[in-house]
Amino acid sequence: MQSDLSSKLHVGIIMDGNGRWATRRRLSRLRGHEAGVEAIRRIVEAAPKQGVGTLTLYAFSSDNWRRPKAEVSALMALLRFYLASEVESLVKNGVRLTVIGRRDRLPAGIADAIGRAEQSTADGAVLHLRIAVDYSARDAILKAAALAAGMGDLTREGFSRLVTGEPFLRDVDLVIRTSGEQRLSDFMLWESAYAELHFTQRMWPEFQAEDLAEALASFHRRERRFGGLQPELQEMVGEMEMSV
Repeated sequence: MQSDLSSKLHVGIIMDGNGRWATRRRLSRLRGHEAGVEAIRRIVEAAPKQGVGTLTLYAFSSDNWRRPKAEVSALMALLRFYLASEVESLVKNGVRLTVIGRRDRLPAGIADAIGRAEQSTADGAVLHLRIAVDYSARDAILKAAALAAGMGDLTREGFSRLVTGEPFLRDVDLVIRTSGEQRLSDFMLWESAYAELHFTQRMWPEFQAEDLAEALASFHRRERRFGGLQPELQEMVGEMEMSV
């Protein structure tokens, strides 16, 4: 199941701009986060239709604990609500849910709710939805390095499994960040080594299926060489070497 999804694109989205979207409309920041959840529903529905097999959403970073307590509490309540209300729809639509990041610092009951949601959706074969909560890419790499100590020769693939906890997870193809910011903010640093980047001024609550399609169209127009040469240059080099 997961190996089939790994043949399709892996898109990561830094969902930024909920608070600013709300502030510009003279709404509470909570209303912005609620609108952000609605955007998640839209994009989860649209992604498989646009060739995406794995969708990783950055919901709450390890640094976000620094935000005001009221806002953090509201975000955790939204997470709890999402886990309770969306599982039936995810199962119906063949979506497998995985939550990445630390669970030991989450409010009581949320880790158990995550486990139940993951178990209920484990057979999803249409889309692998990964939500990053209390997540830090640098912490994930540090943890993997500690696990790798003493393991002897380790391949990149083996280390990737330690970083992600997934045996068949495809590297990230495209990272999208909304709201006009242009940084990775400690999001999937190892997995995004050769990811294409797409930045949009669109606030996350405004993000539509058409915006995802535009980002993917831009991605498909790019030439990914993974450190190699353009095909025509590679051919020229080969001809020159043969003529020597």
